[in-house]
Amino acid sequence: MLALFNALVVRDLRLALRRRSEALLPIGFFVIAVALFPLGIGPEPQTLRAIAPGLMWVCALLATMLSVSSLYNSDHADGTLDQLMICGHGSFESAVVIAAARSAAHWALTGAPLVIAAPLFGLMFDLPPPTIAMLAFTLLLGTPILSLLGSVGAALTLGLRSAGVLVILIVLPLTVPALIFGTGAVAAAEGGQSAVAHCSLLGALLIFTLLTAPLASAAALRLAVE
Repeated sequence: MLALFNALVVRDLRLALRRRSEALLPIGFFVIAVALFPLGIGPEPQTLRAIAPGLMWVCALLATMLSVSSLYNSDHADGTLDQLMICGHGSFESAVVIAAARSAAHWALTGAPLVIAAPLFGLMFDLPPPTIAMLAFTLLLGTPILSLLGSVGAALTLGLRSAGVLVILIVLPLTVPALIFGTGAVAAAEGGQSAVAHCSLLGALLIFTLLTAPLASAAALRLAVE
């Protein structure tokens, strides 16, 4: 199962390199959206510092939603998903590995670049170094949650018409706790308060999502293939 997981992650990353425009779309959206807000709101440093945590988290969430609807569509359309399920003898464990690998590859392509880019935009919003560090840390904990929940939504809507809209309707309400805890931790760090409680809740949510989301995605994938 570990070999299958590694092979699927490497395969997805290679396919993304061949389709660079699709892979760079979420990152481009995040960069443009975050960069345009100071132009519309104004250069007041205090205002920018106040809106920066929520703004970056919302932009990261929306950027992730741009690509989750197509997580399984291409493989389902050309029969690759059926072949992958057959290679695992149709077992539930193989479906879990497929879902986990797809979520990991999606995070590597979307979540990881957002975590790397966040400190640069933190400087643009005049955030102090401790707040920038907390912002990057919360995104590091929170963006895998977005990818895992997006995988569940993509699997549930696989093969349905208007799947993109349905994925957003399913996934967005589930991501609200991560958004609240992530922005709360950054706001606490900005105000000089302890962010341990928010980070602990965000970490607990990540663990819970890691344990349950691949199982839910695997069950939905098996239903879609059968």
